[in-house]
Amino acid sequence: MATATTQAQELITCDLNCVKSVQQFCNSCQVGMCADCINKHVNDLKSMKHDIVPFTKRTVQLVFPQCTSHSHQRCEGHCQQCDVPVCIKCLLGPRHKGHDVVDMADIISRKRENIKRETEEIESSIILKNKSCDADVEKKISKSKAHYSDLEKQAKDKRKKWHLEVDNIFDTLESLIQSLKDQEITILKSCQSQLRSQNSSMTQTVQENKEILKSNKVFDVNHYKSKLTKFRAIPQVPDVMSPSLKTNTVQGRELSLELGEYRATLTQTTLSLPSLTDEVLYLSVKELLKEAKVIANIPTNVKPLQRVACVGSDRAWISGTDKMIRCVDIHGTVTDTVNSTYNKSPYDITVNRQGELIYSDTISRTVNIVRHGKTETLITTPRGWKLGGLCCTRSGDILVIMKTTDDRHCKIVRYQGQRVTQEVDKDEYGNPIYGGGIYGVFMTENDNGDIVASDSNADTVVVVDRTGKVRFRYNDKPPEGQKPFHPAKIVTDSMRHIIVADFNNACLHILDQNGQFIKCVDTCGLNDGPVGLSVDSEGRLWVGLYESGEVKVIQYMK
Repeated sequence: MATATTQAQELITCDLNCVKSVQQFCNSCQVGMCADCINKHVNDLKSMKHDIVPFTKRTVQLVFPQCTSHSHQRCEGHCQQCDVPVCIKCLLGPRHKGHDVVDMADIISRKRENIKRETEEIESSIILKNKSCDADVEKKISKSKAHYSDLEKQAKDKRKKWHLEVDNIFDTLESLIQSLKDQEITILKSCQSQLRSQNSSMTQTVQENKEILKSNKVFDVNHYKSKLTKFRAIPQVPDVMSPSLKTNTVQGRELSLELGEYRATLTQTTLSLPSLTDEVLYLSVKELLKEAKVIANIPTNVKPLQRVACVGSDRAWISGTDKMIRCVDIHGTVTDTVNSTYNKSPYDITVNRQGELIYSDTISRTVNIVRHGKTETLITTPRGWKLGGLCCTRSGDILVIMKTTDDRHCKIVRYQGQRVTQEVDKDEYGNPIYGGGIYGVFMTENDNGDIVASDSNADTVVVVDRTGKVRFRYNDKPPEGQKPFHPAKIVTDSMRHIIVADFNNACLHILDQNGQFIKCVDTCGLNDGPVGLSVDSEGRLWVGLYESGEVKVIQYMK
């Protein structure tokens, strides 16, 4: 409101559906009016006494609701037996004869006091308790991360003392540690999410209650619903039991390790690999659903949508043809954004085991990482080669697809830091493993160490072992498919399944680790072109559709 009277009258208009500026005020009805509407107001409520004064001399007081049974009457009382507002005519009539009637002003006064007390308790006590629990969860998360980081370090240190033939034991061990870590962090973060959501709701309720306390409208106060009982029930912070890694060495005779219930032993004559591997696989095996189901449809408005990279269980980075990389949650809310360099869209995106975003830039020939909101360059590739697909391995290496500038040759290069430790480009006969051409090549690393690549130029999935030797190729169209197989993004899961997006046939192929076809996911509405593909920490597929920009979250394992 302006300070000067004339300014106020220019800004405040008549309350009686009129656009003229207010000049008078009815203290009885709490209504502002222009000069032309005074008679209309008085005539509409003839039975009432109207105290009409200049607007600047108005008196703010309660506005009682109009009676629904008697026109031109205000309800200044409340019938206790009928639990309804009543006017003077209601009291004189037979309907409420002999009933206990309470002054509405007294009711409002008591309710205001209740609202005030509740608001004070939420603001001064419950919010503080909630924040304290949140801080406790944050400490436990940090402690859990440090604990599991130490477990991973111990596992890597012990690996050096064992023979290379026991790599599968440690591969399984690290997968188990990661799985336990993900489960524990998921439990804690779920609790933290509940606490923060409740805190946000309480803060909003406090603000709303303060607005009610400022209001002079009976409706607002009378319809207040208490949330105090709900807010007092603060989610319980879970106590997590983190396992320890135990090792034992009998010089020259036996090496052993334990993590929880799992044990691996290497003796002088026998490596007890099956005892660990079979038990772990038996306990962690997940059956494929008879029919995959969509559990979330996430609209992103990124058209065309090209890449998807999951972070944990409920978020994913996505990118299209513009320079912005967006992080969306499973509800479609954009929680973070990053601009790629040189105003050019990234060729590919991925995340490492710490959940940090990594993307490739074709113009600068760089692989970049985003840490704490800042972009750093990890790798600069040689001149004459352009970047393609990316993959972060379990060991922390980065696999990079490189193609010559004329698109005639393609290879996969493994980096440890900035050092090249492996190149995969030719088979044992000297022939190129991957086809040349303008289409993309994408890859990932399976839990058994295989490098699994989707070669769109040759319309083939190519799998090589950890030494770079070709194990098998796959290029079959699905059983019900009408078009040739055309692979896009490719991923693997905790059961070492290989899942590849088939753009031509709008479906997903699921293979075992040896390339045997298991089933096809073609009933989840993928007709807009499945190109982006990622697996979250709960083993669900996030499929990005090229044309619609939608991301579908698909559960395909029990």
